[in-house]
Amino acid sequence: MTINTKNENGKLTLALAGRLDTNTAPELESELKLDGVNEIAFDFSELDYISSAGLRVLMTAQKAMMAGGGKMTIAHPNDMVRGVFDMTGLGSVFEILP
Repeated sequence: MTINTKNENGKLTLALAGRLDTNTAPELESELKLDGVNEIAFDFSELDYISSAGLRVLMTAQKAMMAGGGKMTIAHPNDMVRGVFDMTGLGSVFEILP
């Protein structure tokens, strides 16, 4: 998995490519430096796969944003990734943009 990160004016943008799974979830966790961040925007246009380990990282980030009054969005998931969100019921928990 590759992660391109940009942090501007309190908005952390992360573009992920490849697979977010048990092996790569710790890498994403280490990129989520949330000091001074009030918005997280994930770009999943190049993400091929997400596992429960990846979902756990996203849920932790969402919880941190909600606790601080911030916002988190997920944009451009492919059909397979979107299906995982819908199947787990997390499609209604996360703000998912087409």
